[in-house]
Amino acid sequence: MNKKSVKDVEVRGKRVLVRVDFNVPLNEQGQITNDKRIQASLPTILYLVREGARVILASHLGRPKGQVNPKYSLAPVAEHLSEQLAQAVPFAKDCIGDVAMEAVSTLQDGEVLLLENVRFHAEEEKNDPAFAKELAGLAELFVNDAFGTAHRAHASTEGVTHYIPAVCGLLMQKEVDFMGNALERPERPFVAIIGGAKVSDKIGVIENLLEKVDALIIGGGMANTFLKAQGFNVGKSLLEEEKVELAKQLIEKAKAKGIELELPIDVVAALAFQADAPHRTVKVSEIGEDEMALDIGSASAEKFEARISTAKTVIWNGPMGVFEMEAFAKGTERVAQAVATCGGITIVGGGDSVAAVEKMKVADRMTHISTGGGASLEFLEGKVLPGVAALQDKE
Repeated sequence: MNKKSVKDVEVRGKRVLVRVDFNVPLNEQGQITNDKRIQASLPTILYLVREGARVILASHLGRPKGQVNPKYSLAPVAEHLSEQLAQAVPFAKDCIGDVAMEAVSTLQDGEVLLLENVRFHAEEEKNDPAFAKELAGLAELFVNDAFGTAHRAHASTEGVTHYIPAVCGLLMQKEVDFMGNALERPERPFVAIIGGAKVSDKIGVIENLLEKVDALIIGGGMANTFLKAQGFNVGKSLLEEEKVELAKQLIEKAKAKGIELELPIDVVAALAFQADAPHRTVKVSEIGEDEMALDIGSASAEKFEARISTAKTVIWNGPMGVFEMEAFAKGTERVAQAVATCGGITIVGGGDSVAAVEKMKVADRMTHISTGGGASLEFLEGKVLPGVAALQDKE
């Protein structure tokens, strides 16, 4: 994916519309409780400021469903950004129309403006051409730095690219480079770790990865469907009965391709889906009728650790168990540690695995942590992301 980046074009004195992902969590008082996404966009914003561009930031926040809703206003983000950039960031109370035009017209080189939530307009998610044209009319260049929304063809991600030149921001470039290189030119052995609750969410990912990896580790609730496909009884564990046949086919496909498909050999089984439920570690052949598997067991963790330790490229998406509950977090913790210490290129994508590495304080030891849950999943499936595809290619 050889896309032009913001560093490949002249920006000085130009009005530059930057699509960022400022979809940050706010508390009841409207204060930002986690500014990770804002931090992730700072390199692009600071680069444009230093280069003397007139920076116009656009983002969505939450799901206001095309209505103006003060609860989802980006006003608190403008304040926070002013502190981060050590310069005033004015806030336009709309993202199009006279209000936006007026705010843009007063911008000087090196100044930054934040527009109100683009999703206050229903036309945003419909990718309405007139709305996209009006947004594009604010600027001379478009920079997409919102990987988290790159899998959506919305007016502010894809629509605007029809009216002004479009390039990727530094965060977008990093995402596309890391994920793209890992999938297309991985250093081997290439190991993928897929977890989470459901097989159905990740069928496309598993099928695409089986064309590329040397080993595939499967944990989390979705492993139960594979265990059932191998003939084990999984008791009251989460199970997608209608996907058992598919799991069988995937096991066969891996075998035919000589790919090591690693499944749990023991699990932490509990009598209820509760933090304090009585639980024990048992072999996968010994799960009781009234038990549910809520984590991988220590023998599985050891087997997975051994596989990960030899890897030169690792992609991890999805936890090994119900890691929010202390009793069922050990498997995910051990995998996180193994990925952090394996010495290869390590990429973590998807909300829950990101939360897990942060909780375990090993985030800074990963090569790359993806900012886009849904987008990174679709990327791993080999799908074309409209927000990326619409950007200009390098000559």
